[in-house]
Amino acid sequence: MTTETVARIPLVDYLVLEDPPHLVAHECTSCGARFFDRRNACASCFGTEFRSAELPTEGELVSFTIVSFAAPGVPVPFVAGVIDLDGTTVRGNIVNTEPDTEHVTLGMKVRLTTFSIGSDDNGVEAVAFGFEPAS
Repeated sequence: MTTETVARIPLVDYLVLEDPPHLVAHECTSCGARFFDRRNACASCFGTEFRSAELPTEGELVSFTIVSFAAPGVPVPFVAGVIDLDGTTVRGNIVNTEPDTEHVTLGMKVRLTTFSIGSDDNGVEAVAFGFEPAS
């Protein structure tokens, strides 16, 4: 028996699954600092007004590590990275490439991608994001 997907929900609230999928940050209206979590005040200038800011879907890998040991049930190795999206940094896994230094390098161009991490008994699909090499 197959389960028909009735809905898709993002794993994190700053992932928007519209076409094309993208990330949205909270941007301080006073200084422009961006945050992914909800804030009562800006950590940079203490401003209290925020607006939504769509982030680019392509960026540059500025830091990464190849994870060889993880919690039980988490497949290894995988690449955890920090990506610069035009001045806003986001943490995400580098996917759809071999997890080694021949395929993953500092400064490489990457783009946002989404993937299913499973469905519940009602067919609701959870969707996560990562970054893949931009070709």
